[in-house]
Amino acid sequence: MKILAVDTTASPVSAALVSDGRLLGEFYLNIKTTHSQTLMPVVSALLEASKTDISDIDVFAVNAGPGSFTGVRIGTASVKGMSMPLDKPCARVSTLEAMAYGMPYRDGVICAVMDARCSQVYNALFRLDNGIVERLTEDRAISIEELARELEYYDEKVYLVGDGAELCSKSFEGKLENTELVPENIRFQHAYGTAMAAVRMINENKLCSSDELMPAYLRLPQAERELKARLEKQKEKDS
Repeated sequence: MKILAVDTTASPVSAALVSDGRLLGEFYLNIKTTHSQTLMPVVSALLEASKTDISDIDVFAVNAGPGSFTGVRIGTASVKGMSMPLDKPCARVSTLEAMAYGMPYRDGVICAVMDARCSQVYNALFRLDNGIVERLTEDRAISIEELARELEYYDEKVYLVGDGAELCSKSFEGKLENTELVPENIRFQHAYGTAMAAVRMINENKLCSSDELMPAYLRLPQAERELKARLEKQKEKDS
């Protein structure tokens, strides 16, 4: 079974091709170029280099969020566009879970964090044990301070991954000796992790159709949050 996986949820863009659990190829760019310009050329180059026709893909996987609102939309829309004409199933993968599946085999707690601004992060915790990923929390938006209090209770090594990892590491400095910031080359999510998370979803019969594939947002977009705040403020004045 061949899986084509993509990620556009943060600054990097990547695409991976996995066949029966084996990585055939992966393209990764972190050049801060608009994903609408880079994703499809990356996918096309990957398929061409691996001599794979898009019709040979059995499952299309995408990190559907959390992450950049624009990036999440680009990724999910692109996968919809590729899978729909072929009537192929999709794997709607959590970006945070993809990070855990993309980690090397280091036993311990994986703390996946993405910068959500305003001293908050998108976060989920996982335990990695002999290559088996166990989810410990749901995906959530949480303050860095609250996350620090929670991590104090773990007496095992906690690995910080994601674009919010360095931010958290600096905040935790001198407070949480059990945390470790992983090296930059494996810190960010890769589409390979997306594909491996999709393997689990295939085994658990959790795929969806292209029509059912939707972004996963943990918070409203900033414009909607600001509008909601203005409307509530206006409502208070009127009352």
